[in-house]
Amino acid sequence: MKKIILKVKGMDCASCAVNITKRLEKRAGIISVNLNFATEKANIEYDEKKINLEEIKKVIIDAGYQVDEGGGHDGHDQGEQQEHKHNGEEKKLKTKVIAAIILTIPVVIRMFWSWEIKGALFSVSATDWVQTILTFIVVFIFGWQFHRNAFRQLTKFQANMDTLISLGTLTAFFYSLWALFLGGHLYFESAAAITSLILLGKYFELKTKGRASQAMKKLMELGVKKARLINDDNEEVETDIEKIRIGDILLIKPSEKIPLDGVIIDGQSSVNESMLTGESLPVAKVKNDKVFGATINQDGVIKIKVTQVGENTVLAQIIKTVEEAQTFKAPIQKLADKIAGIFVPSVIGIAILTFAGWYLVTGNFSLGLINAVAVLIIACPCALGIATPVAVMVGTSVGARNGILIKNGESFEKAKDIDTIIFDKTGTLTKGEPKVQKILINEEYNLGEEKVLKIASSLAASSEHPLSKAVADLAKEKNISLAKLVNFKEIPGRGVIGNCEEHKVELLLGNQKLFSEKKINTSWLSKILEEYKDSGGTIIFVGHDKKVIGGFLIADEIKPSAQETITEIRKMGLKSVMISGDNKNTARVVAKKVGVDDYLAEVSPSEKQAEVKKMQAQGKKVVFVGDGINDAPSLVQSDLGIAMGSGTDIAKESGNIIIMKNDPIKVIEAIGLAKKTFKIIKQNLFWAFFYNTAAIPLAILGLINPMVAAAAMSFSSISVITNSLRIYRSK
Repeated sequence: MKKIILKVKGMDCASCAVNITKRLEKRAGIISVNLNFATEKANIEYDEKKINLEEIKKVIIDAGYQVDEGGGHDGHDQGEQQEHKHNGEEKKLKTKVIAAIILTIPVVIRMFWSWEIKGALFSVSATDWVQTILTFIVVFIFGWQFHRNAFRQLTKFQANMDTLISLGTLTAFFYSLWALFLGGHLYFESAAAITSLILLGKYFELKTKGRASQAMKKLMELGVKKARLINDDNEEVETDIEKIRIGDILLIKPSEKIPLDGVIIDGQSSVNESMLTGESLPVAKVKNDKVFGATINQDGVIKIKVTQVGENTVLAQIIKTVEEAQTFKAPIQKLADKIAGIFVPSVIGIAILTFAGWYLVTGNFSLGLINAVAVLIIACPCALGIATPVAVMVGTSVGARNGILIKNGESFEKAKDIDTIIFDKTGTLTKGEPKVQKILINEEYNLGEEKVLKIASSLAASSEHPLSKAVADLAKEKNISLAKLVNFKEIPGRGVIGNCEEHKVELLLGNQKLFSEKKINTSWLSKILEEYKDSGGTIIFVGHDKKVIGGFLIADEIKPSAQETITEIRKMGLKSVMISGDNKNTARVVAKKVGVDDYLAEVSPSEKQAEVKKMQAQGKKVVFVGDGINDAPSLVQSDLGIAMGSGTDIAKESGNIIIMKNDPIKVIEAIGLAKKTFKIIKQNLFWAFFYNTAAIPLAILGLINPMVAAAAMSFSSISVITNSLRIYRSK
């Protein structure tokens, strides 16, 4: 199975996207097609054994459209090329619009002021010939794209927005040409004005679409083109980014962008990771810390060893994720596309009936014709086609800019019904890094904190257990020297033991079970465990020569924003639940501190999914917030999965939404953005449906002039895009 993103040019409305999708889905080997009319991108999954890329392209080209591969490896170059292309198209269309309007004005003015040119040819006045020529230039030269596309659709037995525009303008033009010689009312002004107004609408649509994709362009522009490579002779060489390989050593000076993902091997600095996390405060980085391409090295000189290049970097994965999300359709859009697919043929039928009705009732051929033209023009389903895709495009781009990656359009729709948020405790509400909260001293021996810490850290230094690491970290902070050990042994579920090389005595660091099995008096242990049972932490004890000399109260620190997050969730009217594998006492204490409505303790990773299912069976719409890889089953099971983490391997994350910064307050931002975007989608669809539903009857009744119809149709599309841009202002 393979996925490819293709750029499809030449689409003029949602029905074009529907036609292409249908043609592709008919081909063997095509697994799924998501084609976004607004972004002009198709996300296609296919079986390479049954169909190749060139065959896929041919299907699209044969349908009458142009196609390019849309997924470049260099985000910076891709962004520059797309912006240059967009600016070129905008400039070209602007010139066409200005020229069309200049030629249309004299024709339209004649509706209000009968200017005349002396002379005649073939019994037709020079004035009418000038009108004819001006209208011909506007309709057939500046408006040629509509007729060309309509003809292409006709050869495929299809119809789209261009079909309606072409039919409307050609009908008005050729009827006027016929009336020119046989006598009758001329509608050249309608043909010219319709073409000019729709071109003007296209120009504004292109301009506002450019604004809608602004955040995506900024993402693509983040990448760098050059890097300072340290070669085998330890010399600094400026090198193109494409030539850098994994394992290369790069030098980054203050205020420079870090070229690629890597690990610091020399130096320290503060790094601005706002492009990754949305957090403006710099992050301190020292040796062995990870850094990411396109983040900014602020104040130190560092050397990094490259760990990822090309499309495997975090920036490239972010761009790919956002692009894929923008091609996926929300369920509500699929309904709109189905309507758009049958809309054009239906409108042509309505226009024919309108003409027939007016002609039969009034006997006025020209009046019936012009009302039919108004129906054709005002019913173009362009606004319907872009109502959802543009909002999704803006929503996903705004999210990416703020460290929130929305992986598909369905997330927006799913967010609207949620009523319960389940947080996995460790690493989500807590830091996932146990810290020593207190050193406990057995007063019977009273060896002092430093002595107890030295004995414990000498054992902890050789262990990988998180509790041992907490002790070892504290010893490092306090610059405690370690004793030399022999016979070191780690006992799973108990702790670690070893012998002091100097004093030849046994040392222990572990839980009560370890000391009981070693036949050491545990009365002090029992007393301490009872005393701190409501602390929410874990206690490990230190043994020296068959005596319990002290212990450590260790707890996973609660994140600073955890309480604020739960408070905001309550304000949103949602229920918060914490789920944890910890014992009931620990879970209860943490739950009370952060303020969640409910908590579930002693739940193993495999049981978390079952708990989500249980809540869903009760009619709850559940959001699960957890680790994107470890909590994958629960994230997939939930109605909306939000994966939190550093985002270093976005492709493996299972959530619908990925939070790049490990901060729970971003969950509120993500849900807020998803709800705001879906609200905009609903508004867009309402106005698009309302516009067509209200406007078509008015056109049938002859209450709307074709020129007004053209202006209204263009305005409906622009209003939908402008409404979508309001998402940029959401917080």
